[in-house]
Amino acid sequence: MHCFVYASLRKADTYVWLARQGDFSVLPESLALMLGDLRFVLEVELDPRRKLPKEDVAAVLANLQTQGWHLQLPPAQTLAVPPPVSADAPLGGPDQ
Repeated sequence: MHCFVYASLRKADTYVWLARQGDFSVLPESLALMLGDLRFVLEVELDPRRKLPKEDVAAVLANLQTQGWHLQLPPAQTLAVPPPVSADAPLGGPDQ
């Protein structure tokens, strides 16, 4: 399947894959508003054997075939975990 990838200029590392070049009419209005302006980045031929670095090719193909678009979000960011509190440390901060 031939498809077209666009980057959101408003949301970093967020991409929309389209089954038809420039056919933004298939996007839900709320999604189009959230993404803002889009910039063309890639034209690619997808098939089930192709490996994608950040997406499951089967999911992309299924979304393109059923709804005409696929949304690629940035990878989940991990939150820093604070160091464990020592049993000897006072509760409530340094003033206590």
